[in-house]
Amino acid sequence: MSAFTGTARLVRLAIRRDRIQLPLWIAGTAVFVPIVVASVRDRFPTEADRVEILRSATESPALLVLRTAPTGASEGAMIMFSLLTYVAVLAGLMSTLAVVRHTRQNEETGRSEMVGATVVGRHAGLTAALVVVAGANLVLGGLIALALIGYGQPAAGSIGAGAGIAAVGIVFAGVAAVAAQITQSSRAANGIAAAVVGVAYVVRGLGDALGDRQPDGYTVVSAWPTWLSPIGWVTEMRQYEGDRWWVLVLPLVTFAASVGVAFALTVRRDVGMGMVPDRRGPARATPALLSPLGLAWRLQRGTLLGWTVAMVAYGAAVGSLSQTVQDALGENEGTADTIAKLAGGGNADLMDAFFAAMMAIYGAMAAGYVVQALMRPRSEEAGGPAEAVLATGTGRLTWLASHLAVAVGGAAVLLVAAGAATGLVDGLSSGGAGGKVLDMTGAALVQLPAALILAGFAVAVFGLLPRLAVGLAWAAFTVSLIVGQLGELLGLPQAVRDISPFTHVPAVPAASATALPLIALTAVAVALGAAGLALFRRRDLVL
Repeated sequence: MSAFTGTARLVRLAIRRDRIQLPLWIAGTAVFVPIVVASVRDRFPTEADRVEILRSATESPALLVLRTAPTGASEGAMIMFSLLTYVAVLAGLMSTLAVVRHTRQNEETGRSEMVGATVVGRHAGLTAALVVVAGANLVLGGLIALALIGYGQPAAGSIGAGAGIAAVGIVFAGVAAVAAQITQSSRAANGIAAAVVGVAYVVRGLGDALGDRQPDGYTVVSAWPTWLSPIGWVTEMRQYEGDRWWVLVLPLVTFAASVGVAFALTVRRDVGMGMVPDRRGPARATPALLSPLGLAWRLQRGTLLGWTVAMVAYGAAVGSLSQTVQDALGENEGTADTIAKLAGGGNADLMDAFFAAMMAIYGAMAAGYVVQALMRPRSEEAGGPAEAVLATGTGRLTWLASHLAVAVGGAAVLLVAAGAATGLVDGLSSGGAGGKVLDMTGAALVQLPAALILAGFAVAVFGLLPRLAVGLAWAAFTVSLIVGQLGELLGLPQAVRDISPFTHVPAVPAASATALPLIALTAVAVALGAAGLALFRRRDLVL
């Protein structure tokens, strides 16, 4: 028996387990191609239109951080400028979640030990996970390439776009494979892998923002940090503007190296253990752990701490960019128009519109934390700890409501931290730090009701469809993020944009905070959460 014996059967098992989740991820990601193509053709039908908006973008570091460095004014290059980095992030998240689900989660729940008792090689499980995820990324890349070709884009650039997206997804699959060997829990592995995706996006954004604007005024050559990021590699392929195929060597080499490291670590640890074992807890529990709320806080505090650090760092970065953005807004009407659209339109002060756009991003980040935190009850249910807790005097509603309370409170903490960091850094550079901290903190907290909608939805699907809860909750977050945050820029109809709760949040500080939409969003969130609690109370535990 070799180390890979049984791989084919485990591949079939993994495909069966993911027969719903992976197709949803692939279809939900690929569907943005026709949306963006239609938006580009409607809003920028001529090269002159595209040159004008790209010249605006090259003068705004904040926009380059969010998008990427523009490489040309052709229709295909404009589509890549509008689409590429977001799809790369989605491909990365799809890959990391799937790899961890079929490796570390299987060990955590005992499935790997049961399967390993049969004729299965040591590397079969990890290999099967990588094969399935690599295949999913190839399908995604193929769909993207075919969609672009079908819309009349050059074949070489279209295939390059699909290949680049597939490659970046495969790279992050390798990252997740290593993370699954290091940690002893699936949550920690998912956290590490997702953090790497986030860092890759930020590093790419930093390299693009620091890039050199070319004499034509509408293209940028990225700085060296972009080459440190897998997401930067796919943008540096310059689809439709040179098609640098040799860049694909970087993700392929990185994937091979990470898989080699993962295989090496696999044979150096026991099944169910990680290279970094969990720390032993204190001999005696604190009084707080006698309550379900205290237990939920103990389980969630590490996740909240990580998100808080990230939000403070991002908020400080936004505050430090305020003067640069103000200069760009004062000099270029196109940049100002784009910022205003990110903030939801209107004729407000341009700096207020910029901060409103950033507050919307804070709201999306807080919603991401909420979804991650409220998937903890599902992992507890599937892994068995929930059964042990609920076998005591702890009621179902109390147990789930405790996790919900920690998630909601954590979202508020994140928004306060990000808003205060933005106001403090901006105030230190321009004066009036105290007032700006209060203003930015209040503006950030306005985003809380939209995040609560995602919390309510996560609880509702957990109560109704527990096996699909993770996929549906993250799908709802992705749709809300793309439609709500970028719907105006993509030219989506208002009826489509209204699907996202972020669309209904007042664009503070660019607009006044009105109570009605905030109350309505909160009421919907409460109704969804209550429905989820009631459904969970009436169903059996599901592994």
